[in-house]
Amino acid sequence: MSKWLPYPMMTATLLGVWLLLNESVAPGTIILGAVLSVATAATLKTLDLPAGRFRRPWAAVSLLGLVLEDIVRSNIAVAWIILRPGKGGRVSGFVRIPLELRAPYGLATLACIVTATPGTVWVAYDRRRNTILLHILDLVDEQVWIDTIKGRYETRLMELFE
Repeated sequence: MSKWLPYPMMTATLLGVWLLLNESVAPGTIILGAVLSVATAATLKTLDLPAGRFRRPWAAVSLLGLVLEDIVRSNIAVAWIILRPGKGGRVSGFVRIPLELRAPYGLATLACIVTATPGTVWVAYDRRRNTILLHILDLVDEQVWIDTIKGRYETRLMELFE
């Protein structure tokens, strides 16, 4: 079974999303969606993805709530910076943050979180030193950013992925 359907949950999810996006459950739509879903899963099998294990779904829900809260807060802060230019002496800059997290899916999730939060951009990851380089729009204190990334995100992602 795993030869023909290597990722059954992903295949079913892709088919479900296909049907939702097409707003149809006509036989042709179902067949085309099934073929595309199976082909996508087979393609991913050839990529030899690293093994990963997702644990503690309620911790993921908690992390999602935290991320959404931070995104809303950052949107307000960035809007305030844009609407009041020249006020407050804002300084942007780069921060290098050391990590303990090494799980590939955890790092990918952290990259998505950081980049989805307005005012921050994931610039680089140094695998040898296990550090990330972030660009911060309003950099007041580097240690605050290090504590934020490590305390709010890294610990929760390690709980989920390692």
